[in-house]
Amino acid sequence: MELDLKDIRNQLDAIDDGMTELFAKRMHLVTQVAEYKKEKGLPILDTGRERQIINRVSLAAGEELEHYAKLMYQTLFNVSRAYQSEKIRPTSSLMEKLEKAAANVEKKIPGRALVACQGTEGAYSQKICDQMFEFADILYMNTFNDVFNAVESGMCPFGILPIENSTAGSVTQVYDLMEKHHFHIVRAARQRIEHRLLSLPGVNMKDIKEVVSHEQALRQCSAFLAAHPGIKVTAMENTAVAANFVATSGRRDLAAIASQECAALYGLETLSDSVSDTPNNSTRFICITKELKVYEGADKISLMLSAAHQPGSLYRLLSHISVMGLNLTKLESRPMPGKDFEFRFFFDIEASILDPAVRGLICQLQQDSDQFVFLGNYEEMR
Repeated sequence: MELDLKDIRNQLDAIDDGMTELFAKRMHLVTQVAEYKKEKGLPILDTGRERQIINRVSLAAGEELEHYAKLMYQTLFNVSRAYQSEKIRPTSSLMEKLEKAAANVEKKIPGRALVACQGTEGAYSQKICDQMFEFADILYMNTFNDVFNAVESGMCPFGILPIENSTAGSVTQVYDLMEKHHFHIVRAARQRIEHRLLSLPGVNMKDIKEVVSHEQALRQCSAFLAAHPGIKVTAMENTAVAANFVATSGRRDLAAIASQECAALYGLETLSDSVSDTPNNSTRFICITKELKVYEGADKISLMLSAAHQPGSLYRLLSHISVMGLNLTKLESRPMPGKDFEFRFFFDIEASILDPAVRGLICQLQQDSDQFVFLGNYEEMR
C-alpha cells in the first residue's frame, strides 16, 4: 500500500522532532566539552576529532549518502563551535582589545585633524578628505606606503587611502601594503569619479601624443585609450600630479586624465569630458588610524586573515559568519609573498563589536586562522 504525501510528511515531522531533541542534547554536551577545554587551555577546534566523526557517520550512511552526511556534520560542527564560543566567551588579548573599544565608543571623528593623503592638491583623496573632516590640515605624501608610515609613526593621526573602484576593481597596491603595517579603519566613503582629458589651453585632440595619469585612472578609461592606439600612455603617482605635470611641462602634445577641479586648479582646458568607461564610476576610500577606535554608527567590520592550506579551511571560516546570519559584503584574496598558490583574505562584514556575539565570532575566526588581523569597525558614509 502506497503512502500518500500527508503520511510521508507526518513521518518526516516525527523524525525532525526526534532530531531536534537529539540536537539540543548534543549542543548541551559539546558546551561541557568546551568548558573543559577552556579550563585546560585547549582550543575549541579539534580537527582530528571532527575527522574521526565524519569518517564514522559517512561510512554508516552508506555510499549513496556519504557526501551528504559529511556536509551535514560539517555544518553541525560549525554551529556547535559558534555556540560554544558564545557560551564560554574565551578570553584573549584580542577579546580584551575589542571589549575595551566597545566600552569606549566615541561620538564622532574630530572635525579638525592632520590627515595624510597621497598625491597633491586636487587629488580625489583630497576631495574625500574634505568630506570626512570639516577642517582638514592635509599632509601630502608621494606614495600609499608613505601614508601608512605617516599614520603608523604617529606623524599624522589619520590617513586616507583608496581601496577599490567600481570599474577597475581593487587597488591591489593598497591591499598588499596592508599586511606590512599596523593600522585600523575608522571610516569609509565613496567618491564619484568623473575623469576628464585635460591639456594646456588651445590644444586640439589631434595634437595629443601622450596621456599621463594614475594607473587606476588609466584602467578606468581603457576604452577611450584603446580607441586612440597611437597615443602613448604613462602612469604617474596621482591624477592631480599628472595634471600639474601637464600644466608645468609646456608640452602641447601632452594630456592628463584627471578631475574638473584639477583643470581649474592648474589652468588646464577640457579636451573631452567623457573618457571613463562607465558614467557610474566611483572609488571607495578608507580613513585609517594607528590605534583601534570605534565611533558611533559603526556597522561594518573589516578583517584580514589567512586560512590553513588544506581542503575546507576557507569554508569553515565562512560558515562561522553564515551561522551568525551576518552579511558578508566583500571577500578579496591576495597572493601571499613567498608562498605558491596561498592567499590572504580580506573580509567586510555588516556587524558591530558592540554585540558580544560578534566579538565572540571574531575571536573564533582568529583561533581558526593561521594569521589574523582585526582591521576595524567603522561607518561607511553615504
